[in-house]
Amino acid sequence: MSEVISLQNVSVVRGGKAIIDSLTFTADSSERWVVLGANGAGKTTLLKLAGAQIQPTDGSATLLGQRVGEVNVFELRTRIGFASSSLASQISNSELVLNAVMTASYGVTGRRDETYDSIDERRARRVLGEWELSAFEDRAFGTLSDGERKRVQIARAIMTDPELLLLDEPVASLDLAARELTIQLLSGYALSREAPAMVMVTHHLEEIPAGFTHALILQDGKVMARGEIGATLTSASISEAFKFPLTLSHQNGRYSASAS
Repeated sequence: MSEVISLQNVSVVRGGKAIIDSLTFTADSSERWVVLGANGAGKTTLLKLAGAQIQPTDGSATLLGQRVGEVNVFELRTRIGFASSSLASQISNSELVLNAVMTASYGVTGRRDETYDSIDERRARRVLGEWELSAFEDRAFGTLSDGERKRVQIARAIMTDPELLLLDEPVASLDLAARELTIQLLSGYALSREAPAMVMVTHHLEEIPAGFTHALILQDGKVMARGEIGATLTSASISEAFKFPLTLSHQNGRYSASAS
């Protein structure tokens, strides 16, 4: 195992308010983390720190052995896969799905004058196949369903064979079938020995794929609880995080919660 994320006493302040407040968090290469918390807890901001998308106001962020602020973040980002709706909004609706994935090799969101090797195209097609998207490679990105777009985001994030994969609500807003297919694929990927370290943000326990090993619960920009997933996700911790009495259930590798 090797440490891929080390956030030490980090804070992110915007408009005089600490969105992340003196937070310490580390993750190793073999770990798959889910990050939970109520709206405004700081989940997406934490993910942006882990993806070298922003720098902390205070504290230190070391990613893949490189300290942010002392290295070229553009080079560092090529080693990190990041799937989010904000990135998907940068992909033109007319872009072919194959190109939407393949352009990750250059860190761009649209094919222009870049030259791609045949190995890039073969890898893009292989990744599309792994995420059940082979039939869509010649379709325009804008014609896809929400579930298909989400899977394209993940395929694009994996295209560069990253050392760290970050997922920002990868199944949010999907219908039941699309959600379950994506969770099933994510679970298979998380259980693979070849998969990189993973950190996934979600609001909902039922969206946690089987195979995730650790959980981090945030509240008001601070760590409320963290550790191995089975010990960290409890009725008490979830009730405290969401400030509402909840009963947690765990069955067949999946979690759910309901009002107590």
